[in-house]
Amino acid sequence: MILKKCSLLILLFSFSFLSFSQNAETKNALFSHSGRVEILDENRVILISPSSSVSFEFKGNLCSISLQSLVDHQNYVSIELDGKYVGRIRIEKGEMKSFPIEVSGKKKTHQISIYKATEATNGGVLFAGTTAKLLESPALKSKKKIELIGDSITSGFGNDDSTIPCGSGDWYDQHNAYWAYGPILSRALDLDYVLSSVSGYGMYRNWNDEHLEEPIIPEVYENLYLDKDNSKPYDFEFQPDLVSICLGTNDLSNGDGQKKRLPFNEDKFVSNYIEFIKTVYKHAPNTRIVLLNSPMVSGDPNTTLVNCLKKAILAFENDKSHKPIALFEFQPMTPKGCNTHPNIADDKVMADQLIPYFKKLLDEK
Repeated sequence: MILKKCSLLILLFSFSFLSFSQNAETKNALFSHSGRVEILDENRVILISPSSSVSFEFKGNLCSISLQSLVDHQNYVSIELDGKYVGRIRIEKGEMKSFPIEVSGKKKTHQISIYKATEATNGGVLFAGTTAKLLESPALKSKKKIELIGDSITSGFGNDDSTIPCGSGDWYDQHNAYWAYGPILSRALDLDYVLSSVSGYGMYRNWNDEHLEEPIIPEVYENLYLDKDNSKPYDFEFQPDLVSICLGTNDLSNGDGQKKRLPFNEDKFVSNYIEFIKTVYKHAPNTRIVLLNSPMVSGDPNTTLVNCLKKAILAFENDKSHKPIALFEFQPMTPKGCNTHPNIADDKVMADQLIPYFKKLLDEK
């Protein structure tokens, strides 16, 4: 009799657990996420990396979204409605705020995506739900995946001065990662993507730091928030078919001209690059890697950068476990964004150069 009761309790517990799991899955199916995010529960998610996003489907033309900048300054998100970019929202510091989304047209159902326009070092953006009548999202079709590792160029630094002119406001007021070259080419090729990029960071030193006070990309890459907090590691569940690395601009930089700057250390740069490639392979063993030079580096520094990239590639010439590492060189450019960075038009030019090349590499996978 006791055995029968225990069996019944186990059966009831199992049924309850199964019901809970199914309900959780149903709720989670209402939202989809991309990029580096921290999911708090079925309705709330922290957007971390540039162009990380949350998306959902809804019925009717009424929709407001709740957003909060989790730091003591403003942040930005970009909005895509029914596959079309509709603008960038400024989220002032302070408490949670509701933002109405203008929805028009005769469509009965809509799809909205909220992309973080700023980057990890600008602090998290909390999405805390919507007033819209949610619909369960259709099953997502399987897409090829790409990860873009880099610095300010990859993050969309200074590319959007449509509301605040260059030189005004804070240094991140012109960020719009939605229009960085990586997201542009990913949309064109219908790819899922992640940006693992931090402005000012390099492979062995940063824009204005000899790796004395600030971390470098290899030190933050494995952490969810792209900082030195290793208590929240990145899970690397996103397995990219292709990884592009665009680093070197900051290593080669002269800094602000006031802080002491040592000559560029080619050996250190190449050594760190080789070790970083090994780190990428550790987490994505089946990926294809392509190294990019920089549209912000020209003349002799560009020659130095390309030679260093070739040396890093040469270190893997006998690697039979992975496809050969590729090298892509951007056409010379005079960037027209803030602080000599690419603007949105420049990002589109960069994406146009990369699209056929990346498509070829992905087709070879």
